[in-house]
Amino acid sequence: MKKLDAYSVSIGVLGAIDTYVTATWILVPVWVTFIAWASFFILGGKSAGLKQSIASNLTGVMLASLTLLAIAMLNANPIVAAICVGVGSAAMVQASKVPLLAATPAIVWGFASTVGTTVATGKAIATPGLENPALVAAAAMILGGVFGYLSEVWGDAMTSESTSIGERV
Repeated sequence: MKKLDAYSVSIGVLGAIDTYVTATWILVPVWVTFIAWASFFILGGKSAGLKQSIASNLTGVMLASLTLLAIAMLNANPIVAAICVGVGSAAMVQASKVPLLAATPAIVWGFASTVGTTVATGKAIATPGLENPALVAAAAMILGGVFGYLSEVWGDAMTSESTSIGERV
């Protein structure tokens, strides 16, 4: 089977499974899993892409959490919130000095997914327990990376071509 056809099958089937799983068993935003899934492929796939994607995405989750905590602690008005986000944004770029975190956009996806999860759930970043939006976003990012890895392995098993989907993007 041709690579894109094989990946269409693997990603299509696993995308449906991801949607079902996140709606029934692992209650995380499916859109965050798809962002992490794309991050996996953009970073080249394979085990190295999975490792770099998860590390970068989780760094973004951490930096977003710190930024949101600072905003909450300061009872921030829009100007203070903007300054906090500016500092968090600068921290994302600085984090990319670490070789494993060199792909700044993957950090940004983790940051944005955390902020989006906070808004979508209506839960404050300091919410205790498993409903904490940072924990929810982190779990979704890891799950999405795993789905990316599985879709690549399955897609590769169904094809005779040697290039990965990330190389075609």
